[in-house]
This record gives sequence, C-alpha cells and structure tokens, in this order.
Amino acid sequence: MEAEMIRETGLAGESGAAKIHERLQKRHQTRVEDAERRKEAKESQSVAEEKGEYFFSAFNTERASVEELLSSCSGADRAVVTQRLEEATAKTLQLQKFLNDSMMFLTQYDLRQAQAALQKLQTSITETREEAMPKKKFAFRSRTKAADKVSTPDTPSPDAESESGNTKVDGAAASEQTCFSNMENERLTKTAEEIQKRDVLLTHLTNCKVRLFGSPSTLHLKHIDSCEILCGPVSSSVFIDQCRNSTLAFPCQQLRTHNTTDTQVYLHVTSRAIIEDCRGVSFAPFSWSYPTLDEDFTVSGLDQDRNNWSQVDDFNWLAAGTPSPNWTVIPEEDRKTSWDP
Repeated sequence: MEAEMIRETGLAGESGAAKIHERLQKRHQTRVEDAERRKEAKESQSVAEEKGEYFFSAFNTERASVEELLSSCSGADRAVVTQRLEEATAKTLQLQKFLNDSMMFLTQYDLRQAQAALQKLQTSITETREEAMPKKKFAFRSRTKAADKVSTPDTPSPDAESESGNTKVDGAAASEQTCFSNMENERLTKTAEEIQKRDVLLTHLTNCKVRLFGSPSTLHLKHIDSCEILCGPVSSSVFIDQCRNSTLAFPCQQLRTHNTTDTQVYLHVTSRAIIEDCRGVSFAPFSWSYPTLDEDFTVSGLDQDRNNWSQVDDFNWLAAGTPSPNWTVIPEEDRKTSWDP
C-alpha cells in the first residue's frame, strides 16, 4: 500500500514536471516567434526606407533634368524648343509611371509631395510652351439665337474685343487653348482634329451636354454646373475644380479633383485618382464609346488594360483602414451603360 502511494506520487511528480517543461517550451517558442516578427518588421521598415530614399534620389535627379531642359528653352530657336519640350514631356510621363509603380511603399505625405512636384513640372512645361511658341490668337464666342440672326460687322465692337482671344479665362489665355466658356443649355462638340494633343478648357458651363472626340493633351474643367461632359482619352491629366451636380466620363493618366460636389465620374485612369475638398463624388468604370475610341487610345498612349478607377486618394481623409465618406462607388445597377449622341 505504501509502495503504491510512493509510485503514484512519483508519477504525479513526473507529470507535473512534464507540464512545466511543456509550458517553458511554449513560452520559449512564443518569444522566438515574437523576436522573428520584430526582426521582420524592422527589416521591412528598413527596406521601405531604403526604397523611399532610392525613389526620391532618382525622382529628384530626373526632375532636375526636366527643369534644366525647360530652362534651356529660353532664347533657343523654335525647332530646338520643340525637341526639348518633347523630351521634357516624355521624361515627365516616365516620372509619373515611376511614381505610380512606387506608391505601395511611399507614405501619404511623400506621395503628396511627389504628386505636387509632378504637377509643378507639368505647369512649367505648359508655360514654357506658351511663352516660346505662342499660337495664333482667335476668338471664342458663345452661340445664341439672337447672335445667329445678326451679321458680324467688319470692325469688331468693344464687346466683341472683350470676347476675343486676348482675354483670359480663370488665368489661362483663351487663345492658347481649345475651350468652351460661359454657356448655358447648349449641346457642344469638338472633333479630334480640333482637340488632338491640345489643352482643352471648359469653364462656366451650366446645363450643357459636351462631347469631345479625340485625344487632348490635358483637360481642365472649372465652374461646371449640371452638365454631362464626355471626353476621349486624355494623354496626361484631367483637372476639375468647382464642379457640381454633373456627370463626367473620360480616360486619363491622372485625375485631380478639387471643390467638387454631387458629381458622378465614369473613369479610366492609369494612376490613382485624387480628390480634395470634395463630397458626394462617385466613381464607376469608363463606359462611353464612339467609333474611333481605340484609335484615340493609341494616340494617347494610355494602357487600355490598366484601369484604377476605384483607387481614389482623398487628401482630406488620411485615416488608415477607414473609407473616406467623401466618395463612393456607383452600384452596378445604377451605372450608365448607354449615352445619347
């Protein structure tokens, strides 16, 4: 009897020791795994920092190269300026692609800084082109029924002069862009021949339907109210400011949207769309079609197979993991799939 008790006590002791050993092993394993995770996180952060440093080093070097090209345009003859502007534009497009490919490891702040630098370069290219190669001035005139009934005088009146290409619309010289402005209740169209590889400006339009066939260089929409605007592939950027209650559709490389409310955007974009100071903006894939759309995509250089229409960065909403309340995706059942001419 006594021997059995001793044997049971020994077995219990062995069992307790085994459990303690097991707990110690688990604790050690947990510590090893925690150490590995911390090591991986540190290495990952280090890699991201190294990639970030490489990105900005390469980005700033190439940006300086573009700025040098633009500076060298001053005083050069037209052929040289044309060549250098083409080179600067190509380098800027490569910088945009480099940024798009690097977004995954850049912080929101770094991303915003790089995008601002690109926007500055694009503006500088436009300003250099306008200064070095000014286009022939021509007038833009709003069509009205009353105006159609009156013949145009040989000598322009003061009012006509105020509507001529010498005026500026929102800071941009009208003579240097293809544009519609200050119109209401109109159906407006531009052909590919009129807008191909040109900057297009639409401003102060109300309740208008606009169709832009072709591939413009850039598209600027300002002060747009209750309009439907459809455009062919834009080779670089679309800029929207002060737009409301409208429906827009276009392919582009980059989209920047400011101060816009209650507007639907049918989008094909090869980078990421950006909104700022917006609310009630909704997105869906680009769905407008016309006979020469594929040809215009080829002219624009955009990748038809790459569409980031639902990847939107809201500069007023940087809360990680929480969707911005300022934009939404249009439900499939509510999307437009057919557009009248």
